[in-house]
Amino acid sequence: MKRLTALMLLALFSMGTLSACNTMAGAGEDVQKVGEKVEDKAQDCKDGKC
Repeated sequence: MKRLTALMLLALFSMGTLSACNTMAGAGEDVQKVGEKVEDKAQDCKDGKC
């Protein structure tokens, strides 16, 4: 019974860790896209298209 409990805890911990990694990767991509838009707008303003 202890072995089963340990395996269940390990499985739950692993699922939590993996989902957190996907969430952070998605957030990182969103931040990167926003940064690219800001760079594009800054470049447009620098070129006098603002």
